[in-house]
Amino acid sequence: MDDVHGVGMAGPLGPYARGFAAELARLGFTGGSARKQMGLAAHLSRWLCDAGLGVADLAIPVVSAFLVARRAAYRDLLTAKALVPLLGYLRGLGVAPQPESPVPQTVAAVLLEGYRGWLLTERGLEVKVARGYVDLVGSFVAVHAVGGEAGLRELSAGDVTAFMIAQSRRLAPKTVQRLASALRSLLRFWHVQGLIGGPLDQAVPKVANRPPGLPQPLQPSQVAALMASCDQATAAGRRDLAMLTLLARMGLRAGEVAGLGLDDINWRRGEITIRGKGNRLDALPLPADVGEAIASYLRDGRPATALDRSVFTRIRAPHQGLTPVGVTQAVAAAARRAGLGVIYAHRLRHSAATSILTGGGCLAEIGQVLRHRRSSTTAAYTKVDIEALRALSRPWPGAS
Repeated sequence: MDDVHGVGMAGPLGPYARGFAAELARLGFTGGSARKQMGLAAHLSRWLCDAGLGVADLAIPVVSAFLVARRAAYRDLLTAKALVPLLGYLRGLGVAPQPESPVPQTVAAVLLEGYRGWLLTERGLEVKVARGYVDLVGSFVAVHAVGGEAGLRELSAGDVTAFMIAQSRRLAPKTVQRLASALRSLLRFWHVQGLIGGPLDQAVPKVANRPPGLPQPLQPSQVAALMASCDQATAAGRRDLAMLTLLARMGLRAGEVAGLGLDDINWRRGEITIRGKGNRLDALPLPADVGEAIASYLRDGRPATALDRSVFTRIRAPHQGLTPVGVTQAVAAAARRAGLGVIYAHRLRHSAATSILTGGGCLAEIGQVLRHRRSSTTAAYTKVDIEALRALSRPWPGAS
């Protein structure tokens, strides 16, 4: 029996105990968290021994059976997520089986998988974007794939229109717009593949949707309150302050903050490279206050055990790069601390644009800061300054 972190490890996982402890240290787990992980591994090792199983049997069904047994005896670390560090370590060594990719079982699943592959390889979409397209058209494929490829050849423009009309009755207009785009894409793919008789993408109706109003911008005092809520004596506070400064000063999106890498900051030239939508790269000047906030976090906040080159990482181990959701959650937490209610990251982007306009800037400057591709997108900010618009309006005929 090997004893690591005060936890005895007997059974099939015993030979891997010290290596797993070293992996936990590399991932940045604290002593207490590492001890819990070792305890979980010890329980799994005992369970495997009692069941007459070994490390090579740790496929998904066996892991699920273990978790059922654990829930009956323990109150913590009860989900598959808790086993991610251990299984990742064992799979990396090649001693535990890799998770199997599900094999499509139905005609609809096969068709959707083919469409997803086309989006990834031929269209160059990101994995998350492709998954969104596939999810949107899933119900359409399920209905019309019943007859297989032969049934698809009977698909008509009326079927496409009827589907869109039915969906428009239950979905929000913006969602219907996204569905129309995804369905056109699917029908173009099927036409290229020869699965349908004609270019039915032209049968997808255009969806009218009144552009939504802009979010209410934050006042300068509210932005200052968000910043002040970050405890700069802690690593989390320095990280959150740096992210808030990027969002409020440069108008970045949450995904752009999350995607920022260490190599994207050129300190000598005072530039920062932003990875925007559609893999667009923009080199922008790095404001002094933004640079100071990031530098403070990198010196005294970013963990030495960070697992990648992301600027902003999780506070708790494993110290992986933050996701866009993580950035948004950090903004929401700051808003709660400041007593400002519900505020998310994108509202800071609009606040940055509004501050330019109210400070005397023009729409072209807003478009440059927000990196809009179309001037029509920036034109939405004309409604922000109503008093400035009054000077452009003509008096009503007959009014005194």
